[in-house]
Amino acid sequence: MDYPARAGRGTPDHRITLPGMLKVMGVSRSFGTHRVLDEISFNVRPGRMTGFLGANGSGKTTTMRIILGVLAPHGGTVTWNDEPITQPVRQTFGYMPEERGLYPKMKVAEQIQWLGQLHGLSSAKAKANTADLLEQLELTERGNDMLEQLSLGNQQRAQIAAALVHEPTAMILDEPFSGLDPIAVDTVLKVLRERASSGVPVLFSSHQLAVVERLCDDLVIISGGQIKASGGREELRAKYGTTRFELVVDSDAGWLRDHPGVRVVDVDGPRAVFEVDPLSEQNGQTDQRVLESALSRGAVRSFSPVVPSLEEIFKEAI
Repeated sequence: MDYPARAGRGTPDHRITLPGMLKVMGVSRSFGTHRVLDEISFNVRPGRMTGFLGANGSGKTTTMRIILGVLAPHGGTVTWNDEPITQPVRQTFGYMPEERGLYPKMKVAEQIQWLGQLHGLSSAKAKANTADLLEQLELTERGNDMLEQLSLGNQQRAQIAAALVHEPTAMILDEPFSGLDPIAVDTVLKVLRERASSGVPVLFSSHQLAVVERLCDDLVIISGGQIKASGGREELRAKYGTTRFELVVDSDAGWLRDHPGVRVVDVDGPRAVFEVDPLSEQNGQTDQRVLESALSRGAVRSFSPVVPSLEEIFKEAI
């Protein structure tokens, strides 16, 4: 895929840098005797939204800080397009920390424009980008307000604008949806998806699994400082959802409880959810035998594999 060139320091605004691949390879980190990260590896691919999931204390924020050079790893490497990340490259990244870091008594638009200039944009380009982002994030009318005058949700939108104003080559976002109502979430999702569609790799953490499920292309699950699962969203759904099926018939489906090779998860009148027993000698054909039994009893309204939710994948992985 050909991605458009992005402004860079060699142009009137800053150096041209194309979107690339971010790789975390065998990274470890300890604080004292506590090993926070244990040789973790994953990729953040260009043009992809990668959801980074884990409980508090699992190592997400530490990983993001290592990617950004705030912390040094005790082992392993982080690369950009297979090269060690230098400070000039890191300056082209966009970072949004979980804790809000903007100045509360500075006007919103003035602050975002100033941050754009710090990243190498001309005054005119920083002003134009700020205006565009405030419009996209529905903050135009609050641009001349001080940050502390905004609601927490609007402060979060301003924080996102600050991370995007310099047209980053990669985005690292720690809990970007925290404090946002559903309408604001949709607004932010649209903005982030547009950035990813231009080829920018996006790594974001979130506790809101429903939001991650809607947004992510790829998924990385971390627990206890170790990567428990990673891959494309549909790839992981297939991996964790191959043995569960839903059956809907015309009559009561309670007979399924006595069918060999299955474990019934739920029966509600004509609807049943069951899992194929992996120890069954008929594994691989059991689902078809269930369908044959159902058809012998009458009409079958639907029969399909159950696609696991992100919450189910997360719970199983950790």
